[in-house]
Amino acid sequence: MAEKKKKREKWGIAHIYSSFNNTIITITDITGAETITQWSGGRVVRADRQEGTPFAAMEAATRAAEDAKEKGIVGVHIKVRAPGGNGPRTPGPGAQASIRALARAGLKIGRIEDVTPIPHDGTTRPGGRKGRRV
Repeated sequence: MAEKKKKREKWGIAHIYSSFNNTIITITDITGAETITQWSGGRVVRADRQEGTPFAAMEAATRAAEDAKEKGIVGVHIKVRAPGGNGPRTPGPGAQASIRALARAGLKIGRIEDVTPIPHDGTTRPGGRKGRRV
């Protein structure tokens, strides 16, 4: 009656914040309380203008995945966030690239969720009543 003890897989949450200027990838434990690793486009590329590119996002995601796998994470649930609020509600170009890079790095992908903050009648957009005059 020697039963095999099934080892629990360790899952995490990948929080991907993607604006048009940068992409920040934070991998936490399943509760979201403890940060395991954090990478951004700015840590990967030299020039400021390249921080928001898909290449920088892929590199950051690959490095974050390596760090997470070292600490025993097998799979991740993904929470994608755009600037939201008064800013754009669509994520930047790095969001899709980073999800793809996490999958290619060997992490299992669980749920993908959009957690962009949407105001329920909050403050007005910047620019005033007549809009931004160019």
